[in-house]
Amino acid sequence: MRFLATITYDGSNFYGFQRLKQKRSVQQELETVLSILEQKEVVIKGAGRTDAGVHAKGQTIHFDLTIPILPNKLKYVLNKMLPNDIQVLNIKEVDHKFHARLKATGKWYRYIVKTSPFDPFYAKYTYQIKDPLDLKLMQKASKKLIGKHNFHNFTAGYRDNYEGNIFKIEITQKEDKIIFDFYGKGFYRYMVRNLVGTLLMIGKKKWEENILEDLLNKNITQNVPTAPACGLYLMEVYYQN
Repeated sequence: MRFLATITYDGSNFYGFQRLKQKRSVQQELETVLSILEQKEVVIKGAGRTDAGVHAKGQTIHFDLTIPILPNKLKYVLNKMLPNDIQVLNIKEVDHKFHARLKATGKWYRYIVKTSPFDPFYAKYTYQIKDPLDLKLMQKASKKLIGKHNFHNFTAGYRDNYEGNIFKIEITQKEDKIIFDFYGKGFYRYMVRNLVGTLLMIGKKKWEENILEDLLNKNITQNVPTAPACGLYLMEVYYQN
């Protein structure tokens, strides 16, 4: 049987989602527990690979089991066995051809910036900055990122294809927090954090908003600031019904 599970985790104490030798990862913790249940090695496939320190409210994974167990029972057992910084939100049985990453039609990422004086209790969960930010300027500039673009300047590492499609960006303020919501398909390594870092430079009025047009030109290469991992959350992965 193949299962699709939605999981949440606090990324503070992980070296990312992907399994690494001698480093604690989300994938390793899940595979260890599932392998105990199955009594042989189980490998999971995630919808994406979050980096060290990045959190998830709605990461999805798929895996195969041969033991007879109902989804609700499996969820209960896994949550009893998993460490407190990972929990399963829901599980359902899916077709054996289903793939958590390949079948995804889009993702929602959220980035949280805290603008008031530094608070140590938020240090692992928000990016805290002291600079004043122009919210309307960032909202206006973000519209240039909507649609299909070459995101080479916002992506870490080499790829054959840097094209992504951002469906919508929302930037809102709630009390002392500015929240960046990105909806789209084709988010690559560091891409959201680099987009946020660039928008923050615009919001601080250190860069002009028209720099985005230059950065989206694949023939131009320029380093952009990367916002810290602590403020980033994978909120949801979308699939066709």
